[in-house]
Amino acid sequence: MKNIRLIIFDLDGTLLDAYGAIIESFNYAMRKVGCPKRDSLTIRRAVGWGDKNLLRPFVDEDVLKMALKIYRSHHKHSLIRHSHLFPGSERLLKHLRAKGYKLAVASNRPTRFSRILIRHLKIDKYFDYVLCADKLKQGKPHPQILNAIRKRLKAGASETLYVGDMVIDIQAGRRAHVLTVAVATGSSEFLELKKEKPSYIIKSIAGLAALLS
Repeated sequence: MKNIRLIIFDLDGTLLDAYGAIIESFNYAMRKVGCPKRDSLTIRRAVGWGDKNLLRPFVDEDVLKMALKIYRSHHKHSLIRHSHLFPGSERLLKHLRAKGYKLAVASNRPTRFSRILIRHLKIDKYFDYVLCADKLKQGKPHPQILNAIRKRLKAGASETLYVGDMVIDIQAGRRAHVLTVAVATGSSEFLELKKEKPSYIIKSIAGLAALLS
């Protein structure tokens, strides 16, 4: 990995844990539109495709817009109450900045909520660029988000490493022709990650520093 200059991170399930916030907001919205609650594992497994796609399988199409509005109104507050960095995340980001890497975020989470998370957890100072799927025509697993970040930060594919926790992250990395590290702390199970054949799999984000060295 000697040629790597740019490291791009997914947020949820990779650097931080916001599942408690998502689960609370999801079930609040379900209750308000008269739909049944869902268990935490079902919700967790549905995360990663953006909030509209999170809700869509569980509500009728005619109430999706209302459910999404309720979810988003609730979520801006639940994120503050129920989100935290994974152990070692901030230490890793600080270490990578000191080593001179350019750092970025690529998330399918809407920009508004990604910004709330990053500011609340005080990690905004580490990133050169944050890009979310709502600013693009295509979200992950399409490679558009990774390619746009590379172009913005002037890094070639061979100089870029992408780190994510889901099958769709591995697929996006492969389609963008960049090295991809899967971290087994998110919505996809270890065997699902392994099946997609990422460049590397690590048990937690704290293990990335050793992998780079």
